[in-house]
Amino acid sequence: MHGCSNDVFVDAALVDMYAKCGCVEDARLIFDKMLVRDLVCWTCMISRYVHNGYDGETLEFFDLMRRSDVKPNRVSLLSVLLACGHLGALRNVIDIYAKYGSLDLAQYMFDQTGGEDVVCWSAMIACYGAHGLGRKAVNIFNQMIDDGVKPNAVSFICLLSACSHSGLLEEGRRYFESMNKHYRIMLKLNHYACMVGRLGQARLLLEAEELILRMPLEPDPSIWSFLLSACRIHGNIDLGARVTDRIFQLDPTQSGYYVLLSNIYAAKSRWDEVQKVKELMVGRGVNKMQGFSLIEFNNYVYKFGVSDRSHPQSDKIYSFLEELAAPMRHLGYVPLKDFALHDVEDEMKETALSHHSERLAITFGLLNTSANTPIRFIKNLRNCGDCHNAIKFISKIVNSSLCVLQEVTGVQALTVEQDVLGGRMVANKLRAKSMAMVLILRLAISSFFV
Repeated sequence: MHGCSNDVFVDAALVDMYAKCGCVEDARLIFDKMLVRDLVCWTCMISRYVHNGYDGETLEFFDLMRRSDVKPNRVSLLSVLLACGHLGALRNVIDIYAKYGSLDLAQYMFDQTGGEDVVCWSAMIACYGAHGLGRKAVNIFNQMIDDGVKPNAVSFICLLSACSHSGLLEEGRRYFESMNKHYRIMLKLNHYACMVGRLGQARLLLEAEELILRMPLEPDPSIWSFLLSACRIHGNIDLGARVTDRIFQLDPTQSGYYVLLSNIYAAKSRWDEVQKVKELMVGRGVNKMQGFSLIEFNNYVYKFGVSDRSHPQSDKIYSFLEELAAPMRHLGYVPLKDFALHDVEDEMKETALSHHSERLAITFGLLNTSANTPIRFIKNLRNCGDCHNAIKFISKIVNSSLCVLQEVTGVQALTVEQDVLGGRMVANKLRAKSMAMVLILRLAISSFFV
C-alpha cells in the first residue's frame, strides 16, 4: 500500500473491507488515521458498527459525526435508528416522531420492526389516537389481531384513549367490555379512566360518575380528575364541586385540581367562589404551577410565559400577533372568553388570551423560520381550549404545520437530555441507552427530518 496512504478512496475501501470482515476495530484504526474523511467514509463506518452489533459505539460515532459538522445522510440515520431499536428504544423513536407531528416517519419506523413486537404495535395505535385518527388506530389494532399478535393491557389503554380522542363512544364501550371477556385482561384504573374521559366528552357526566363508583377498584385522584375536566368543559358546577371534594379527601396538595375547580367557577362568573378557592389554596400551602412554552431554534431552547416580554424580539412578536388577529376573525375565529379566567372586560379578556405562552412561542417560530417550516414547541401544561382553537386558524393563515408536545413529560425529557450530556455515565449499556434517548430527542427536534 506504499504511496496510497493519503488516497481517500483506498482508505475508504480498506475501512469497508475490514468492517465487512468483522474487524471493526481495525477499520476504526484506519479511519482515525485518515487525513481526509468524506461522507462515504463516515457512512461506511457507522453502518458497519451497527451491523456488527456495536450499538453503543454506533451512537457515539454518530454524535462524533455531528460534532465534526458532517451532515448525516439517510444510510447513517437509519443505522442510528437501528441501533436505538437494538437498545430497546425503537418504541420511543416511534412515539417521539408521532408527538412531533411526523406520523409518516413513525409509520415508516414501525414498518421496519416487522410487526412482531406488541410494544411497537401499541405505540402505533397510540400515535394515531393522539392525532385524532381513531378509526386508523382501530384498524391498526385489528390488523395486529389478524397478524396473531396478542394485545396486552397497554395495547388497550392506547386503543381506548384513541377512541376517546376521536369520539368513538360505542367502539370504546365494545373494546372495554371485551378486555376481560375475550382476552382475559384485567381492567386497571387507566382503562376505566379512558372510559370516564370518553363518557365525559359525550356529556354523559352522571354515567361517568356511576362507572367510577361501581368499579371494583379504589378510585384515585387522577380518575376523578378526568370527570372534573369534563365538568369544566360542560360547565357543571354542582358535579364539579362534588368531585373536587372527593379528590381533596385523597390528595389536597396538587394545585391542578384547585385550578380546575376555580376555572369552573370563573367560566360562570362566580368570582366569589373563585376567591374562596384561592384562599383555600393559600391556607393549605398549595402553589399554582406557572404555565410556559418551550421552542427550539438554532440549537437553543427559548422559554415563554404568559404575556412574556423578556425576549429581545418581543416587539416584533406582539406586533405579528396583532397582524394575525384580523385574518383569524375573517376565517371564523371567535375567542372563547370562558378561558380568560379574570374578572375583567371582554376586550381585556381577548387580549389576555392572545398573549398566552403557546401563541408567543408559535409567533417567535414563525418570525425566525422560512415559509412552510413546521413549528414544534413544548407546553408544560395542557393548552387552554381557546389556544387549541386559535392554533388551527394560525396554521391555515401561515400555511405551516404547528405541533405542540403537551404536558410536563416533554419538559422532563429535555431536562433528562441536559443531565445526560452534563454527566458521565459509568456503565456502558446504561450510557448507550441514555445516549439513544438523547439522540432520539435531538433527531426529533432537529431539521434532519423536516
